[in-house]
Amino acid sequence: MLDKPLKNETFPAPDYAPDRWENIARTYGPADVRRLAGSLPIRHSLAENGAKKLWQLLQTEDFVPTLGTFTGNQAVQQVKAGLKAIYLSGWQVAADANSSGNMYPDQSLYPVDSVPGVVKRINKALQRADQIQTMEKADGTETTDLDFFVPIIADAEAGFGGALNVFELMKAMIEAGAAAVHFEDQLASEKKCGHLGGKVLVPTSQFIRTLNAARLAADVMNVPALIMARTDAEAARLITSDIDECDRPFVTGERTAEGFYRLRGGIDCAIARGLAYAPYADLIWCETSTPDLGEARRFAEAIRTQFPEQMLAYNCSPSFNWAKHMDEAAMSRFQRELGAMGYKYQFITLAGFHNLSLTTFELARRYKADGMAGYSQLQQAEFAAEAHGFSAVRHQREVGTSYFDAVSLTVSDGQSATTAMADSTEAAQFH
Repeated sequence: MLDKPLKNETFPAPDYAPDRWENIARTYGPADVRRLAGSLPIRHSLAENGAKKLWQLLQTEDFVPTLGTFTGNQAVQQVKAGLKAIYLSGWQVAADANSSGNMYPDQSLYPVDSVPGVVKRINKALQRADQIQTMEKADGTETTDLDFFVPIIADAEAGFGGALNVFELMKAMIEAGAAAVHFEDQLASEKKCGHLGGKVLVPTSQFIRTLNAARLAADVMNVPALIMARTDAEAARLITSDIDECDRPFVTGERTAEGFYRLRGGIDCAIARGLAYAPYADLIWCETSTPDLGEARRFAEAIRTQFPEQMLAYNCSPSFNWAKHMDEAAMSRFQRELGAMGYKYQFITLAGFHNLSLTTFELARRYKADGMAGYSQLQQAEFAAEAHGFSAVRHQREVGTSYFDAVSLTVSDGQSATTAMADSTEAAQFH
């Protein structure tokens, strides 16, 4: 294990949360941060704003629910539907939103800049929605009254390497405007989705260095970003080394052809790791194999007995066949019951992928069978959803055509014959 953590009284806390660092340990001091920060302070307003909002939500809400997102428009629609935060899943970025343009499984095969790139894309979409709303309010046009600058919680997987890689990735996340970032205790070069086999853990002390590297990056950038520690120990059966005393009770001594040690894993192993990570993480996430409230309670009680204020996170995974595990009444209670245990952040990692896949498939199927009548079914559903705040049926307005008409008129002193909305089919047919 690492040396005893330093006390943190000398790290300045934000005004909105004077106790922000009360339960957070660091193995470095303020002088180390000043030495690494450079001479010109650079503000990261989106990340700062998101970190503040997420912290306040976690302190005031029973729990914060989010859906996995991987496009800017998905994020905008989620905010319009009432969600207060956005989750960006690395699985979904690997599948259909990474900077290489390839479709990948969730094995850290995509370029390391991909998730920060999508964070930036989501923030730009949220900014455009806010600009449209602000302009419409100024014009006295009927519009929404939403806070589009919601916090983004982003997936950093296993850090794409060692502590230095983690440091740089965390910086990139903050520059893109992420409020929180999660890291998992797998070996980056063998990283697997939490619901796949073949997961290889790193020693507990090595992962604590990962958490410290992420925290140091946030401190150097002067953003109180939240850091989430995920353990895959419940289902993992391999580890790189038996060097750590925390891990030895769970290592069998057998070796694989690759040189990895075999591990018993299980919930006790996950608890041991969660306890070790707690001083360094704002939230702890134990990846599970089933949606088991008994197991969730056991993990939560073990962590919170030693760390009563520790916030937890839970993946309400689409890898689970929910109807096989509980009826609809139990599903309706599930997240509230988790929230009462301390699982303050809850998320459906791959919701965007599954939603986009099914709705696209169903539209194509109906269109093939019924032509424009099949498409009109989608359109009529959009019209019906307007009563609940849906506005994308007016797609020209949704992406900011009126906003850029306003730009054109502003730079031409109100004299422009080329504005787009006035004679559009949308203006004629969708009002």
